[in-house]
Amino acid sequence: MPKETNNLNTNLKKLEEISNWFDNSRELDVEEGLEKVKEAVVLIKESKERLKQIENEFEEIKKEVEAEKA
Repeated sequence: MPKETNNLNTNLKKLEEISNWFDNSRELDVEEGLEKVKEAVVLIKESKERLKQIENEFEEIKKEVEAEKA
């Protein structure tokens, strides 16, 4: 089971929150904005990694199904 920090749905929600923060900020705090960008980069990297894992899992399932058909 994936760690909570690598949960795709959680990461996507956090990315949406960061995006909303930028959209809704009238006066942008540059320092806080920088921290949010750094956080977003980590979330994106984790999400890409998790997507690769999910893709690999689907490929394994596909191979198993095809092997059962043979």
